[in-house]
Amino acid sequence: MQRRHFLKSTAISAGALTLLSKSSFASLLADPTYNFKPLRSNMGIFTERGGTIAWLSNKDGIVVVDAEFADTAPHVILELQKQSDKPFNWLINTHHHGDHTGGNIAFKGLVKNVAAHENSLINQTNVAVKNKTEDKQLYPDTTFSKEWKMKAGDEKIHAYYWGPGHTNGDAMIHFENANIVHTGDLVFNRRYPVVDPSAGASIKNWAVTLEMAQKQFDKNTLFVFGHAFDPEKVTGNMDDIKAMQNYMLKLAEFAQTNIKAGKTKDEFAASTAIPGVTDWQGTGIKASLNAAYDEFSKG
Repeated sequence: MQRRHFLKSTAISAGALTLLSKSSFASLLADPTYNFKPLRSNMGIFTERGGTIAWLSNKDGIVVVDAEFADTAPHVILELQKQSDKPFNWLINTHHHGDHTGGNIAFKGLVKNVAAHENSLINQTNVAVKNKTEDKQLYPDTTFSKEWKMKAGDEKIHAYYWGPGHTNGDAMIHFENANIVHTGDLVFNRRYPVVDPSAGASIKNWAVTLEMAQKQFDKNTLFVFGHAFDPEKVTGNMDDIKAMQNYMLKLAEFAQTNIKAGKTKDEFAASTAIPGVTDWQGTGIKASLNAAYDEFSKG
């Protein structure tokens, strides 16, 4: 992790400044810790709190994938403005959860367009209405159903949707020339994943989306994951995609076997391990087990 001194060399964008309270402005001056890391081909990642952000900065402008939270997004904006005076052309959301879209609002008045899967927009809107936080949202103005393509200077960006997984609106975003894919939360690298049935999650089809990724991308693809148990491993390769698919397959098999054996949901959710899964860690196994039981007990 790298320590940064933000305000010494760069002014905060108007879009970010308008949403900073006195306390959050003070937090900027306190020099918080985050990681702003180049990867390859004018691309890199940003991590502080929440889902991993990917960025592209080239001669045409800046593209950002995901936005973390409203108090962390200004930090990636500042770093990108340090290295380029080009415009923010696109903000792309992999899905709607607040640790990926809460920071969208920091880009208001700064980014030209926001893109996401059509279900991601629906989910983001529904959650904001329910929580009465509509004034804190910057919604996508561009949506897609199956695929979406666009050019960003010398880079080609291709978004893929293969059905429900972590939610019903998860897309993978491929920067084709760099051969970098942001998986969003379709991959929690070696960390027990969040499953969101309230937003149409499907454990069964989650494994299918990861199979599709293996067919679409190649051994040289560098993947950016939404989360990882080890913060240093939010990027990886095809072996990590296969490992995540194995997790989903073993979870589904474990649930179906226990339901068939007559176990109750409480008995099943008390499990401390999933047979055939040896390298997943964290405190979130119960969320996976509860969601799997509910999904597969429906028949």
